[in-house]
Amino acid sequence: MKRYDLRHLKDNFYGRMVELIEKGLDVGEVGIFLFEVGDFSSIQKSADVVKATGHDLMNSLKFNEVDWTIVVKKSTPQIQKERQEKMKAAQENAEQNAQEVEEKVE
Repeated sequence: MKRYDLRHLKDNFYGRMVELIEKGLDVGEVGIFLFEVGDFSSIQKSADVVKATGHDLMNSLKFNEVDWTIVVKKSTPQIQKERQEKMKAAQENAEQNAQEVEEKVE
């Protein structure tokens, strides 16, 4: 388990977090990331970034009045690829459904 303090990056920590997951953690290892909460959008965005990269978001919680922590477990490259493909297929399906609804409305 490794702990990373990303508070100094303010709301620009996402790229660094992904880099640390990819290069700083071994497969199956857990990383704890501490970041500063601004308008709370960073909480959902950090979860979305973890999901988009195919890793496991184990926990997300308020650390104190201004800081937040997320716990991420690094997945195998195969699992990452499978999850990314499923997410892409789901997005394409949602776009297709939205387009069909839009066509019916017109």
